[in-house]
Amino acid sequence: MIVLYLLLIALFSYLLIKATDILLVNIKALVEGTKIGKFAITGLFLAFATSLPELFVGITSALKQTPSLSLGNIVGANIANISFVIGGAALISGTVNVYGGFLAKDVFYAFIAGVAPFLLLYDKTLSRIDGVILILIYGFYQTSVLRGHSHVDPGPNQENFIHRIIRRINSLNNYSTKRELGWIFLGVAMLLLSSDIIVRLSIKMAVLLNVPILVIGLILISLGTTLPEFVFGIKAVKNRQAEMMFGNLLGSIVANSTLIIGIVALISPIEILAFNEYLLATLVFIILFAAFYFFIRSKRKLERWEGAVLVLIYLAFVLAEFLRP
Repeated sequence: MIVLYLLLIALFSYLLIKATDILLVNIKALVEGTKIGKFAITGLFLAFATSLPELFVGITSALKQTPSLSLGNIVGANIANISFVIGGAALISGTVNVYGGFLAKDVFYAFIAGVAPFLLLYDKTLSRIDGVILILIYGFYQTSVLRGHSHVDPGPNQENFIHRIIRRINSLNNYSTKRELGWIFLGVAMLLLSSDIIVRLSIKMAVLLNVPILVIGLILISLGTTLPEFVFGIKAVKNRQAEMMFGNLLGSIVANSTLIIGIVALISPIEILAFNEYLLATLVFIILFAAFYFFIRSKRKLERWEGAVLVLIYLAFVLAEFLRP
């Protein structure tokens, strides 16, 4: 049964990826022509789109009164993003150059967002008030990204970014816009179906293996929901668009740690039972983020051996979780 559940989780994780790919393509088409920077597009729209698997898994798990599965998924996905995804891109491409001036501010904001849930979980409970705080942090980050990376000053007689988006979506007499919205609705439906089945299978896996459901989300589910970021990152690096990869990954970490966990906590407050596993995962995230920042700050590029270090830390973390008595 365990093998069957693993195969089914892999299958529906693949459907999650395909649904996310549909959303990525069509959301990107909708925001074309808005004249904002690539970092802002990926940090706001594409990062949110690639985080939709975590969002739908989170909402489904909260509705089924198992929000700790979502928490494990989010923490595991953040760890995988900063190690497996970025490190894997460096291993495959050889070198990932860091462009733009996002290092000081955007990396700092992403780190604060990543550790925010842990700071609020000092009492082993993430309440609805904590959820509101996390959502407000997300709003602050996205406002900062739009202001800091917009290529156009709206001015008194020009449309601002939000108005340009609304005007683009409201042009429903445009056949391509209708088609894009149709595909987006299809992608959302696929996400809902896949997320519901994954959560059901994960609960059964936790019972069979006699492990906390947090660990299932931390390792198994997070690998599946992180694949959209991995695929997008590899494509971006190969196309010499590292700025888009970093915008997507940092934006995903922020969305995961603030908006998604905040929504989950609003639906169903989270109580941590497997606190030691969560503490280890949080410490690993901090270590990985510090190593990543040191690597890119020193030479403004991530070399292959540095990517290998990040991937090895991730593999050691996975091994430690499964070998834990």
